[in-house]
Amino acid sequence: MATDAWESLFRAQVAVARQLHKEPALRRIGEREYDVLYNLSRCPSGWLRMNELNEHVLLSQPSISRMVERLESRGLVRRKTADGDKRGVLIGLTEAGAALQRDVGRTHVVNIMQLMEDALDDDELATLLALTTKLRESATMKADMGAAAVR
Repeated sequence: MATDAWESLFRAQVAVARQLHKEPALRRIGEREYDVLYNLSRCPSGWLRMNELNEHVLLSQPSISRMVERLESRGLVRRKTADGDKRGVLIGLTEAGAALQRDVGRTHVVNIMQLMEDALDDDELATLLALTTKLRESATMKADMGAAAVR
């Protein structure tokens, strides 16, 4: 049963993602690049350390580093040295990056809402949110326990 549920969850995510990939707005910036801009836009201070950004996006550390370099060369993000830590690098949005994130984000949210609300009613959406949150928290807790055991 668990493997069937996993397979169904994975296939649903892929089907939804394929529909969202068709968005003309995402032709301006790739979905993974948008994910980086989105996560930076959610940061209250406006800045995230590279390792903190890595915790929020679905990319490896070397991939994130290369992507940040590309986004920086396009004028969408900027870097600065962390106060009190000359080795720490902070990443933040430029005005152009924030504007692009907002512009693409508006369309992206509308498309997500249409896909989700066409398939699920409010009670089903609440159940899906509760179940996926519970699953993510369990996986995170196991990962944290595994990391603590290695120390």
